[in-house]
Amino acid sequence: MFVSAPGRRLSRERDPAALAALAALAERTRPVSASRTRLLPVVPALADLLPDGALRRGSTLTVGGPGDDGALSMALALVAAASASGSWCALVGHPGLGAVAASDLGVDLGRLALLPRPGPAWAEATAAVLEGVDLVVLCPPFPPRRDMARRLVARARERRAVLVVVPGRAGWPEPADLQLRIDDATWVGTDGGEGHLRRRRMTVTATGRRSAARPTRRALWLPDADGTASTAGHAGTRG
Repeated sequence: MFVSAPGRRLSRERDPAALAALAALAERTRPVSASRTRLLPVVPALADLLPDGALRRGSTLTVGGPGDDGALSMALALVAAASASGSWCALVGHPGLGAVAASDLGVDLGRLALLPRPGPAWAEATAAVLEGVDLVVLCPPFPPRRDMARRLVARARERRAVLVVVPGRAGWPEPADLQLRIDDATWVGTDGGEGHLRRRRMTVTATGRRSAARPTRRALWLPDADGTASTAGHAGTRG
């Protein structure tokens, strides 16, 4: 089942009681798995997009951009294997999460802490959550200042957590270790205007720093007919 953060919104005065409650939440969800390993696993369909074939602790990723269809699904797919292997994860700033869709993607809902409406103090709330979980998916509810973004990137590095940012229209002013861009996202499954949308094909391009400097492009089904992530043939290679 979901673990929800305190229900009341953080005030513009950065309510110390609410922030203390978030810190307590982070402490309660402190990982009990082998949390000192260098990498967090991902589902096989996503491994080729990551330089290590997994998520490197202390790194920051951005997923999608303004109007990109499928960005949150991609971020949750990145959470799936880590949560299933025993890592605590958190989702900050997205009030409309579909529990069934997240579960179908492989997310262990019992290891997902939710802070759907962090309010104006969202950066402080995210920093508090980073204290005690392995992976945080952040959907900034307001456009972040560069100093805010830098502090969160530094906190993730210090705590050896993974920060996955879904910028949306808010944007993200700080360069990430890896950027995942989504192109050509198309739903299929209707026949002659009837039926249900069953799966979505997309092309994902990964680029970033150091070993990820050369772009990698992959075609994915996300979700596929089973609601999970799977490959749809190579859309390209590194270089």
